[in-house]
Amino acid sequence: MEEKTNATVSADAIERKIAELRQAMKSADPAELENIKSIIRKNVSFFERMSFAAFLLMNASEGRKHDERPERRPRPERPAEKKNEAVSQPRNQGEAKERPERVIPEGARTLYLNIGKMKHLYAKDLSKLLQTELGITRDDIYQIRVHDKYSFVTMSEENCSKAIEKLNNQAINGRTAKVTYSEK
Repeated sequence: MEEKTNATVSADAIERKIAELRQAMKSADPAELENIKSIIRKNVSFFERMSFAAFLLMNASEGRKHDERPERRPRPERPAEKKNEAVSQPRNQGEAKERPERVIPEGARTLYLNIGKMKHLYAKDLSKLLQTELGITRDDIYQIRVHDKYSFVTMSEENCSKAIEKLNNQAINGRTAKVTYSEK
């Protein structure tokens, strides 16, 4: 049998820690995990990610015995209104959180854009693009819905006509944009 090297953490302790973390990962909030993964992708190069993960694991295992649990942070209290809603309407696992409906004013129009998530266009990116190209603020955009192959944007009719004028036939994420009024 091989002798273990004199490392700060033994292989058995690392294996236990990995099992513990994998179990905890199953109960973690998927949206929060995606947010953290996105931050890591932006700040740690592809080739450094395994070393980065090993370093995090080493730091997580340091100074604690395998059966000790980390000190848990208390969760912040939800506002009273949301507690009642959560109790009255249980959510299914994997169901998206409901966002409050935004009131769309009279005279608003919806645009169709032939680019979506498959071309790596997301609501945040589309919002920034519209703000810079049209010189509008975030509040001027009433609603953005991005699907796999296309997107819908709801704004005032004036901003919609500006968007058609400026964005139609413009290259967005490597694809020529076709912007028209939605038929809905």
